Amino acid sequence: MTITTTTPPPEITSGRQATELQDLEQVTESTSLEQLSESVALRGASYSLLARLYQHEVDQALLNELRAMLFPAHTGNDDLDRGYQLLARYLSGVWENSVDELAVDYSRIFIGYGFDAFSAAYPFESVYTSEKRLLMQDARDEVLAIYRSAGLDKQASWKEGEDHLGVELEFQSVLCQRASVALNKGDEDEAHALLKIQANFLEDHLLSWVPLMTADLQRFAQTDFYRALGYITDGFLAFDREFLKEVLTGEQG
Repeated sequence: MTITTTTPPPEITSGRQATELQDLEQVTESTSLEQLSESVALRGASYSLLARLYQHEVDQALLNELRAMLFPAHTGNDDLDRGYQLLARYLSGVWENSVDELAVDYSRIFIGYGFDAFSAAYPFESVYTSEKRLLMQDARDEVLAIYRSAGLDKQASWKEGEDHLGVELEFQSVLCQRASVALNKGDEDEAHALLKIQANFLEDHLLSWVPLMTADLQRFAQTDFYRALGYITDGFLAFDREFLKEVLTGEQG
């Protein structure tokens, strides 16, 4: 975890994280509080897995877990379908140097080899929301205030800004786990408040810049793995927007 709280939510094991993303299209079928809790926890696992993929390079253990996943052919979301297809194709051809290959591509995409603000898909909200594409701008201050209002802060081991995509996605994951716990306890008011925070954060922050970043990701990526990550990210955020709208208002998109 890159963010921490004095009262951490239940952790989801890496094994579950690596198997949950495939079932995104099923979450809106929930009706009971118990089913909704499971659906919200599923969202949290998906956010957590995406966060991990943006925070660090893929290691052998994670690659092995991803290879064990099964991907749906038709989710109802074109970006998800394309992303799953590309990811399955890459994973089916994994070879002995795949971890090194992915590490090189990760560096090319997110760190870059140039000296200007357009040399990579820098995964920071400030870069995509500030006029000069600079780090540590207003967006960083805004998300930090939101984290702290939820009793969260980044761990000392995390050296990047708080508006890194991996941290923003992890924030959503933490709120999902809290909401799931609240639903299990029958505390609908608390769950609703947490889901509302997620909906606002998704609208005001993630969706305001991530599509721009993933468009750059597609320009720089040289492996189907990271091309897939871009499509899956776009598809999942669009899906989650509709999920939250339906849960909070009862309206279907």
